[in-house]
Amino acid sequence: MYHECAMSEAANPALANLPEFSVSEISSALKRTVEDAFPFVRVRGEISGLKFHSSGHVYFDLKDDKAVLNAVIWRGVAQKLKTRPEQGAEVVCTGRISTYPGSSRYQLIVERVELAGIGALMAMIEARKKKLAAEGLFAEARKRPLPFLPNVIGVITPPTGAVIRDIMHRLQERFPRRVILWPVAVQGERSAGEVAAAIRGFNALAPGGPIPRPDLLIVARGGGSVEDLMAFNEEAVVRAVAESEIPLISAVGHETDTTLIDFASDRRAPTPTAAAEMAVPVRAELLQQTLDLERRNLRGFTRALGERRTRLAGLVRALPRADQLFAQPRQRFDFAAERLGQALRRNLQEHRRDFIEAAALLRPRTIATAIETGRERVAALHQRLERAHRVRFTNLSRHIGELGRVLESVSYRAALQRGYVVVRGADGATRRRAAAVVPGEHLTLAFADGAHGATADTEPSVPAAEPAKPARRPPIKGQGTLF
Repeated sequence: MYHECAMSEAANPALANLPEFSVSEISSALKRTVEDAFPFVRVRGEISGLKFHSSGHVYFDLKDDKAVLNAVIWRGVAQKLKTRPEQGAEVVCTGRISTYPGSSRYQLIVERVELAGIGALMAMIEARKKKLAAEGLFAEARKRPLPFLPNVIGVITPPTGAVIRDIMHRLQERFPRRVILWPVAVQGERSAGEVAAAIRGFNALAPGGPIPRPDLLIVARGGGSVEDLMAFNEEAVVRAVAESEIPLISAVGHETDTTLIDFASDRRAPTPTAAAEMAVPVRAELLQQTLDLERRNLRGFTRALGERRTRLAGLVRALPRADQLFAQPRQRFDFAAERLGQALRRNLQEHRRDFIEAAALLRPRTIATAIETGRERVAALHQRLERAHRVRFTNLSRHIGELGRVLESVSYRAALQRGYVVVRGADGATRRRAAAVVPGEHLTLAFADGAHGATADTEPSVPAAEPAKPARRPPIKGQGTLF
């Protein structure tokens, strides 16, 4: 092999004079050549192989029916793009041609992306519209009625510009209401995210919180081109409008402008001023309508009262006079009163006749017989009463005698009859023990037939031993006392 190369160089001396390059040098030279030849270009083609990298860079291919060109959008540029790249969209990309030495390929460094004409942009919007409509986001059944008179209105629009001034001016003219502004960008790469976040932010407010929750939302923006209004065609914004629990009015662009949120909102206003007119009624018209209803109500009440008065007068004419109405009842009352008097007299006569007949039955002989019978009965009852008294007295006397004998048997006098003596001291108290007697004390000795005085000895005698007392028998259970 080396021999063949050496023979070739020997055969062609010009090849031996060519400079020798490294791969890096060739790649750098090609890069400079391509970038110098195409410093700034606009390339039209269809996006394919779209890839959003986690680093923030966007990679895709631009192709037509004959060739394919690699393209890349760096993260800083991708965040500022007005038009977001989509698979299959026909676009015009502005940028510069460069090479990627790592794979020996050239690529377009994109700095701006535009849809290739209004037709392509409208086709993309139409395709997105069909997709969202198929999901039911535009269905009329899910649209809610607007509140008649909202207390708080949330407006999503830039804080400066004619839009917010027109809305506030119209609300002030018609019916002043409290307005809470959520400032957003309505054009540019961050517009769609801010509008969707504002709609969800208003819905996230708690009722009764420090920031009042709006009763109605207005998303407003002035007119512009289709490209300027693209933020309101973004899928994220449309879904946020469809998910809103607060009724929402879309007022984007002029009367001829139409965006996808117009189909998802509860009402579409041709202009921001018209949105304010939809939000509140005219206060003066409401007052006039209220006064008109009050007048109509008063007229109706007066007319109904007059009709009832006329009807009542007709009914009064149809009724009979009072004297005619009560003539027959009065006559019946007179007849009843007369019959009542006759009935009382007849009843009295019947009772008098019954009394006379009963008196005739009470003859003098019968009365004497009844009196004699009563006397005999009284005498018999008197005898029975006397016998009962005698029997009762006899029984009580016998019982008292028995009690007296029992009392005598237990009395101390019976013991005195048997020779016992009761010894009492000078104080009259009974001396039951020899130890209780004081030497020289004057004593009284009570016998059965009388009492004698005595004086105690100075030397007490030794008492004889007392005989043992017989043990007392326990009382028989159930036997009571004699007393």
